[in-house]
Amino acid sequence: METHKNAMNSQKPDRIAIVIGDITKISADAIVNAANTSLLGGGGVDGAIHRAAGPDLLAACRKLHGCPTGEAKITPGFNLPARFVIHTVGPVWQGGQHREAELLTSCYRHSLELAVANHLETIAFPSISTGAYSFPVELVARLAVAEIRRFLASDQEITLVQLVCFDSYTYSIYQNELLPDS
Repeated sequence: METHKNAMNSQKPDRIAIVIGDITKISADAIVNAANTSLLGGGGVDGAIHRAAGPDLLAACRKLHGCPTGEAKITPGFNLPARFVIHTVGPVWQGGQHREAELLTSCYRHSLELAVANHLETIAFPSISTGAYSFPVELVARLAVAEIRRFLASDQEITLVQLVCFDSYTYSIYQNELLPDS
């Protein structure tokens, strides 16, 4: 796994890192699951997290009774290296005229708020909604980085936010968003 770190600002360096790899292997207080509204597993990141966590994750998710788009819920991580899984439901891309940007930003904000509410210091995000939900990765990276920076500017509890990219293409887009002049 390749890891690259970029400073958010001169006061709090290394609070945001880009990682190329498999989110199910990330050791953090919490990883974020790009879930569907049922929270009962699916394809992509969601399916991989459910498989890696084991059947107890599905049982825990059943008790949550789903999750609306843009919101987040938390479960233990079970067989994952992460202690917790924060499940958030990203929007399906419909051309950008159906509150997609607002809902995606809400996914990041609610996930970070849930991490703080549970006294978690480290959190790892996938590139939410860029797989089967077809959200343009460039726009996701821009919105995600902006919301994470906004949140970290007023929060001191979270020490590290990792952006976990599945491939080098996605990594390069997030890298460009983290450059100091972006």
